[in-house]
Amino acid sequence: MPNIVLVADMIRGFCEPRFPLYVEGVRDIIPRIQELLRRELAQGFKIIYLCDHHSADDPEFRMFPPHCVAGTAETEVIPELARFPGTIVHKTRFSGFFGTDLDKRLEEEGPEKIAVCGDCTSICILFTVADARYRGYPVDVYKDCVADFDPEAHRFALRHMEKVLGARVISLED
Repeated sequence: MPNIVLVADMIRGFCEPRFPLYVEGVRDIIPRIQELLRRELAQGFKIIYLCDHHSADDPEFRMFPPHCVAGTAETEVIPELARFPGTIVHKTRFSGFFGTDLDKRLEEEGPEKIAVCGDCTSICILFTVADARYRGYPVDVYKDCVADFDPEAHRFALRHMEKVLGARVISLED
């Protein structure tokens, strides 16, 4: 039973400066995510890319500018990571579980552990980790492989995932 790496929203819409919801600093974590994926694939992990993917009239656009609309380049996994084999799960909400088949995929794989990386720590990472923990999965969050547009929210989310949700917050060196 392979373990799973969930790569949240490492897509062009958040990782390339020309798009409206570019996350400042996200490019800094790309080499570390590449290292994590190389290492975990070598240990038999499978990769699931969680990719924001909205309809043109998505209610989320009342809170955030239109972004990652289906059929646009914004929804694509960034080229630096796309070479790592994995499955894409399109999501329309913060959690990778909400309205997707992620739960079913994980049930079929039966992982002993889930590793999580990507962006945004205080939004999609936090809510996906919460849902994974609610389902009883042990979760490792790689603090050097996550980014957020808000440094304070980033720190809060890491503490919350560790202290409240019971995720293991670790680094690549641990």
